[in-house]
Amino acid sequence: METTRPPKRSSLDLTQFESRKKSHLDLALDPRAQSEAGAGLERVSLRHDALPELDWSDVDLSTTFLKRKLATPFVVTGMTAGHASARELNRRLARACAKRGWVLGLGSQRRELESESPPIDAWSELGADFPGLPIVGNLGIAQAIRADAKALRKLVANSGSTAFALHLNSLQEAIQPEGTPQFRGGLAAIRKLARSLGAPLILKETGCGFSERTLAKLREIPLLAVDVSGRGGTHWGRIEGLRADSQGARLKAAVAETFRGWGIPTVESVIAARKRLRPATEIWASGGVRTGLDAAKLIALGAARVGFAKPALENAVLGEAELDAWMERIETELRTAMFCMGYASVRDLRVQALKRGDVAYDG
Repeated sequence: METTRPPKRSSLDLTQFESRKKSHLDLALDPRAQSEAGAGLERVSLRHDALPELDWSDVDLSTTFLKRKLATPFVVTGMTAGHASARELNRRLARACAKRGWVLGLGSQRRELESESPPIDAWSELGADFPGLPIVGNLGIAQAIRADAKALRKLVANSGSTAFALHLNSLQEAIQPEGTPQFRGGLAAIRKLARSLGAPLILKETGCGFSERTLAKLREIPLLAVDVSGRGGTHWGRIEGLRADSQGARLKAAVAETFRGWGIPTVESVIAARKRLRPATEIWASGGVRTGLDAAKLIALGAARVGFAKPALENAVLGEAELDAWMERIETELRTAMFCMGYASVRDLRVQALKRGDVAYDG
């Protein structure tokens, strides 16, 4: 008979946890935390159509997310939670996403799962204040393995999540001085939660991507999406290496240096997902995505939705006007690529570009 290990709610040191989450936020904006190897986007080319037979106004960026029509195919992927300064940043991101039709990913809800202390993130306010905003909850697989489905359903309810993501971060947990690299039972937990969570389930990496072998394990599981989150952007092994170095954890810092280029590039991960995932599972692409042109390339390769983390965070820190202007630029860049290729809809770009030879990868 299958048993579950209950979460150890008293095991979380809140002072240390909040300090770690705050340092994650700071280091995510540090250039040293960025992967030196690219996401592979520089090797993707899109074919120009000099006579697109479209008006600019014909180009429609709208998509469908769980039967809801959204204005764009974009996601702000989960980044920050569990500390005081995260609350206002997440509200700023929520306000912008609600206005422009983006999906909002929450930071990890681990604090809420494992601590008896009053919640600090006030997730419920987001759903109440921004009705209709698609919200994706978030928890690490290492915590989900130990928790029972009831506790996770409570996380979904408390955050008003439209869908829920389990993040896979084996390299980060292996290097983090306080890490929890206990992943045994992860696949069984994913199978169980996909059927018992009460919300559509998403799997996401955290900057190291997916191989064909890993994706093949997921083919028969009813997932809403896999966010490949490949190598090319923020590298959490580097972030934990910087933290380890600051704490004098020399072994962890040295290991992080060895693995500074670890991971599968975003483009390769998207191509692998197109081969291995069942058609009903959406491909979400994040990891080193910096422009709307990058997004067009990934959609043309098969991604249904494209995620941004560091660029969104950078602009959210600057202010609401800066965040809105950046989002408008991303949307306009995607619209420009579609117009210059002759595609009036995101779906047509995703379904037809490869078939027509309008996208090529020199990999």
